[in-house]
Amino acid sequence: MDRLDNTVRPYAWGSTTAIPKLLGVEPTGEPQAEMWMGAHPGAPSRTGRGTLVEVIEAGPERELGVAAVAKFGPHLPFLLKVLAAGAPLSLQVHPNLEQAKEGYADEEARGIPVDAGHRNYKDANHKPELICALTEFDGLCGFRDPLRTADLLDGLGVDSLKPYVDLLHAHPEEAALREVLTAILSADPDEMAHTVAEAAAACSRLGGEYAPYADIAHHYPGDPGVIAAMLLNHVRLQPGEALFLGAGIPHAYLNGLGVEIMANSDNVLRCGLTPKHVDVPELLRIVRFEAGDAGVLRPEAAPDGEEVYETPIDEFRLSRYVLPAGTTAHDLTRATPQILLCTAGAVRAGEHELTPGRSVFVPAGEKAEVSGAGTVFRATVVA
Repeated sequence: MDRLDNTVRPYAWGSTTAIPKLLGVEPTGEPQAEMWMGAHPGAPSRTGRGTLVEVIEAGPERELGVAAVAKFGPHLPFLLKVLAAGAPLSLQVHPNLEQAKEGYADEEARGIPVDAGHRNYKDANHKPELICALTEFDGLCGFRDPLRTADLLDGLGVDSLKPYVDLLHAHPEEAALREVLTAILSADPDEMAHTVAEAAAACSRLGGEYAPYADIAHHYPGDPGVIAAMLLNHVRLQPGEALFLGAGIPHAYLNGLGVEIMANSDNVLRCGLTPKHVDVPELLRIVRFEAGDAGVLRPEAAPDGEEVYETPIDEFRLSRYVLPAGTTAHDLTRATPQILLCTAGAVRAGEHELTPGRSVFVPAGEKAEVSGAGTVFRATVVA
């Protein structure tokens, strides 16, 4: 079992205080957005045996297990993060596996450099993800019922939004949502900036259910993504609640601290709330224009006190143990690789003492017992 030394990424939207508070260290005054735990080549965790990439490359079947290597290849198929949003992230969707393979092959064939600003597909993998709140956590997830969105937009009293209101009353639902999002992202930039300014002022004045969009507009003035965001469900997670973001589901994180796990991919199609490239035609190919609620997940009890966040994919499996004082040790040994992350209290994992924000990598089949009083998240795979 290896203690992990993890990199914190300083993206501009990150909170300046949330990750330092979790770790019990002084803030630096700079944004601290994501702490990465895993073997992503962009910022692999470090161990006493080298980076986790180097450790796995030296013995994939020993570290990952025969079944995981056979199913996913000689790489850790997930990336675990602590995510701290102090401002809204970009509005985005992720491709499914077939779309990712097609998009990657196409851009490779066209000779687009993988680090080019207009490149959509950095790899040939999909990027399903799960976010579990450690604090109250605000986000946007999936399309709201179009008629409900029409009422929301109409309530702003902004004349230039009336065409979108009319479109949202059209049938079928999928076509209505597609037409509105296309119109928003294709509008004249100057006209849209004026619409966003009017809508933002109205959101600030009205408050209530409009308040999240006023805050988004404060961070991204004039961005068409502000209006696109109003098509989506706003959700506020309580600690322990989670969201699963499958392929094609538009989403954005707005504020809060959470544990995030995803398939090991960088593929993102952006819809707005960003200065980065927005490829409207490709985005419209990927988005699933289906309305529904946000689908808040709560953990399901499993044997031995484990609480599992059930998802329909195999690249990751996230669960947690909430350990009260005085409980006996829990045996977490599995035939698949694991990362154990403490988020509260003080927990002993094997020979390692873990306090909030500290983590270990457990090779496949390695004896793994946890004890103490605190909360431990367990990341592994289904193989």
